[in-house]
Amino acid sequence: MKRRDFLAGSAAVLAAGPALAATAYTPGLVTEELQAGKTVFLDFKASWCTTCAAQERVLNALKAENPAYEQAISFIEVDWDTYGNSELARSLNIPRRSTLVVLKGDRELGRIVAGTGRDQIKALMDTALQAATA
Repeated sequence: MKRRDFLAGSAAVLAAGPALAATAYTPGLVTEELQAGKTVFLDFKASWCTTCAAQERVLNALKAENPAYEQAISFIEVDWDTYGNSELARSLNIPRRSTLVVLKGDRELGRIVAGTGRDQIKALMDTALQAATA
């Protein structure tokens, strides 16, 4: 590979980075998305959490590999420090930060608590994608 090709490819990946960002949670957002028929992927996280950071790296890598995830699924980041004690967290029985949950309609389709494995997170994302495109 030529250096200029590598640099151009790297620049494209870096430019795509912000597009991979999830929507920040605000009260009522999850209900709105579910009522609109969307599949919702919740990421309960904290900025200081190393497990959350590891999950985020995997999520971003998977989104970059398969744009269908971002196109079909509504990704919402829930700041644990702000909303860890919220009605949303209580209603879903979220035990801690670094919890990932997929919702569709009135059903929970899957969850991961503190898991950082690529295969495990990919399986959850695939479940969400399948529900979103069904």
